[in-house]
Amino acid sequence: MKKILPLALSAALLSACAPGGFIDSDVERGLVGAAVGYGAAKAVNGNGDRGAIIGGLAGVFCDDLGGCSPSR
Repeated sequence: MKKILPLALSAALLSACAPGGFIDSDVERGLVGAAVGYGAAKAVNGNGDRGAIIGGLAGVFCDDLGGCSPSR
């Protein structure tokens, strides 16, 4: 079960990056990342709050770290 959590958090990061380009701002990416991180953590019986925090931070900082395209 613990091996699935990094994969779930990676999914939160990728969904927060929005490859389709329909999420433009850091706030939007943070909200999407938090929601997906929470859901992913709960899906693997993890701590939902921790997943939301990590997913939200990943969403906010993904463009700064070069993980996604910068906001316009």
